Amino acid sequence: MCASVFFPKLRKRMPCRFLSRLVTASAALLLISGCAVRQGLELPDISSWEARESVLGALDDWEFSGRIGISAGAEGFNGKLRWTQHEEEFRATISGPLGFGAVRIEGLGPTVVHTDKDGVRTVLNDAETELRQLYGWTIPVKSLRYWALGLPDPSLPAETRLNADGQIEALAQLDWTVEISSYRKGGGQLMPKRLSAINADTKVRLVIDHWIFPD
Repeated sequence: MCASVFFPKLRKRMPCRFLSRLVTASAALLLISGCAVRQGLELPDISSWEARESVLGALDDWEFSGRIGISAGAEGFNGKLRWTQHEEEFRATISGPLGFGAVRIEGLGPTVVHTDKDGVRTVLNDAETELRQLYGWTIPVKSLRYWALGLPDPSLPAETRLNADGQIEALAQLDWTVEISSYRKGGGQLMPKRLSAINADTKVRLVIDHWIFPD
């Protein structure tokens, strides 16, 4: 519909085609501005393993969005994942074709809270075990925040293998084996893009589409 229908007083002053272009340009400008605001800060150089471990290990605030797939025997799903980290507090929202709507997992220190599709909140004393009891699958809740950054969980012994660029391509912690098969730009530096974590009965696949490091 022509914009002059909504702005009758401008009908004689501006051609319909001009108003249409003006509205389109304004919308595009707002979209670009919104995207720019969400880019956040640029990370310092992390081209060596020592720099990567130091810089990323000291980050207090970051988030990523992407896709997650989990398979555990006959159970599993593919969906979207948004992870937000603020100091020791995290929030992970898993949504998509799960058959039960969005699930939110939040943690602060040793406390992990699960919120189901109906908004019912439950404190999980053993997050990995209790998620498996609820859904038939689980995720390595406490360590995934480090693995997603391309770091080992500092609270656990680890065996790591670096690639030629000083980035982790594989690590082993507890009963999980983690592989990071590709990296992409995030905050001006190369950050993990594709990650898999496998133990005896579960495989977690993660594709990170977008990194944000707030100012």
